[in-house]
Amino acid sequence: MTSQAAAHNRRKFLQFLAASPLCNALSGFELAQASGQTVSSPADAIDIFDLQATAQQNIPPAHWGYLATGVNDDSTLRANRVAFEKYYMRTRRMIDVSNVDTSVEILGQRWPTPIVLAPVGSQRAFHPDGEIASALAAKSRNHLQVLSTVTSTAIEDVTAAREAPLWFQLYTMGGWQGVRARLRRAEATGCPVVVFTVDLSGGTDSRHSLQRAVKSDTRDCAVCHDGTGIAARPKPMVVGGDGSNERAHLTWDFLDQLKQETTMQVYVKGIVTAEDAERCVQHGVDGIIVSNHGGRGDDSGRGAIDSLAEVAPAVRGRVPLLMDSGIRRGNDIFKALALGADAVMIGRSYIWGLGAFGQPGVEQALQILTDELRVAMQSFGTATIADITGERIGVA
Repeated sequence: MTSQAAAHNRRKFLQFLAASPLCNALSGFELAQASGQTVSSPADAIDIFDLQATAQQNIPPAHWGYLATGVNDDSTLRANRVAFEKYYMRTRRMIDVSNVDTSVEILGQRWPTPIVLAPVGSQRAFHPDGEIASALAAKSRNHLQVLSTVTSTAIEDVTAAREAPLWFQLYTMGGWQGVRARLRRAEATGCPVVVFTVDLSGGTDSRHSLQRAVKSDTRDCAVCHDGTGIAARPKPMVVGGDGSNERAHLTWDFLDQLKQETTMQVYVKGIVTAEDAERCVQHGVDGIIVSNHGGRGDDSGRGAIDSLAEVAPAVRGRVPLLMDSGIRRGNDIFKALALGADAVMIGRSYIWGLGAFGQPGVEQALQILTDELRVAMQSFGTATIADITGERIGVA
């Protein structure tokens, strides 16, 4: 059997497995238990999945369910991983890769890798140090960090720990009053970019794996949450609105008004089609992030890497293009860059490090992915990130 035929058969098997009743009978919460081995120190982690297994051992069941869940039967969460299998690298030989350069430029600043820490809310649910530990790891390894609206630590404190400006991810609860308050606070910290997230307009009531995990948790959840599951303690970046937890209707008119309301650049996160990418450019956005919220945003059943393959040709380099959802390996990063992403964002991957070991765990997650990316670049004959072009990837 040729390698191409083997790759095709593997992809078909994974697609069959993902669609099978046996796999669908398992939630993302349960599937997460099958990966990796627990380790006693960050240095012992061979790959990201060892940090995943260790984090699950440490994090309370309901909080783990919140982190692990997708939507409904988690089909999109699974698709994010399965979709990577259809793409393969076209390796070039006889190229000097003795000095691989993994650095990229984002907004005129040089970063050592294309790996960005994606916004993940409520990080103190996974480790007492929460976003501060992530910021210190980002500072230690010099990575760009994006802070969530539902952060458990205020942007002022996280920026102080990072000792550099963050990007700020925006949700719209509290109406325009709340939005404006958050924009002003982000601007005051020197934040250059607001990441407007548009892929949760349908709410989060269909996260079945989370609901099952909550039922398995023997702790008294009322200590921290009210009857609806909302944190009783106000999130520091959600205060200052009209008191409503409802999010504004997300429309193109809203985007236009948002651009008028802030001095920050506006990136739109959650774009998955060429049509919406083109419309983003027409509305003057400063950047686009292809994302399905790690399988938590909708039940499309489509992997984000496939969305990137559609969106990148529509963007045609007119604005920066980032991608998240499902990245777990250095090869995944390579594939995303080859398909047109300028950088990638990771979420669960570094949070597993946080849950496992706090700041050292986040640092180890970033180290693992950077090392794997460097090995991929050497293996496939690309000495710089700019060398990772569309000719380096194929579809099985």
